[in-house]
Amino acid sequence: MYLGFDTSNYTTSVAVYDGVEIKQAKKVLCVKSGEKGLRQSDAVFQHTVNMPSLLNSLEINNIGAVGVSTRPRNIEGSYMPCFLVGVNTANAVSKAAGVPMYETSHQVGHILASLYSVNRLDLINEQFIAFHLSGGTTEALLVKPDESEIISAEIIAQSLDLKAGQAVDRTGVMLGLDFPCGKQLDLLSRECEQNFKIKPSMKGLDCSLSGVENKARTMLENGASKQETAKFTLTYISQTICEMLRRIKREYGELPVVFSGGVASNSLLRQYVNNEFNAYFAQSEFSLDNAAGCAVYAYLEENRL
Repeated sequence: MYLGFDTSNYTTSVAVYDGVEIKQAKKVLCVKSGEKGLRQSDAVFQHTVNMPSLLNSLEINNIGAVGVSTRPRNIEGSYMPCFLVGVNTANAVSKAAGVPMYETSHQVGHILASLYSVNRLDLINEQFIAFHLSGGTTEALLVKPDESEIISAEIIAQSLDLKAGQAVDRTGVMLGLDFPCGKQLDLLSRECEQNFKIKPSMKGLDCSLSGVENKARTMLENGASKQETAKFTLTYISQTICEMLRRIKREYGELPVVFSGGVASNSLLRQYVNNEFNAYFAQSEFSLDNAAGCAVYAYLEENRL
């Protein structure tokens, strides 16, 4: 059994993987109504409180190795204090059980969880494109096999300003929704039958999402409904991602495409992408922040050929 830990900025997560099935327990951190995020000190405190009950909720035995996310990305300078809770817990379990602990990034965890979800872990042996769409990240990554880290991820396209998850949450808070707002904004958008045509703001393969918040605010001030504003925001993001993918395919060819991150669970985005492209979308529980990919990482490290 392989144990995974992830303590991201908004979710405490523990997962176990037996090489076939993943079981996980997680808890979204509490954000006060009307606020747009958490201070790192508050996130660390909530992770510390959440961890014992999550561990107790899973049947854990015969641990073979532990995997944990220690940083947002596998790049120099990538750091957030909230990951220390997962690292400290994983280290304690590793020492007590006498098993190896393998460190990876939150981003790699997302990618591996998505591959597991769509039954394509075999893709770690070839090149593919991974979109990581979340509150802190709107990136398209060229993923390749890597001897030291299982996979490496090179940014080939990204948002140059506002991230997709930030646009979702800022619009949601504007509409009076609780943070994080993705699921509620998705449900609200489904109540709108109007369609919007967007001209994405692009610079090469990169995009800009900074205009969507102001446009959503202007819509509301001009009398648009919450449902219309929600659908406009999600349409803007979805059509922008589609344009990024068109340009990536022209430059990099027909590589497999995998979507991960909380924003990738949005139903409108999936509809737009699937209408035009062949792409893999993880099940929602593996798109949102999770420790499943960290457990898979430990398994892959322990079973290298």
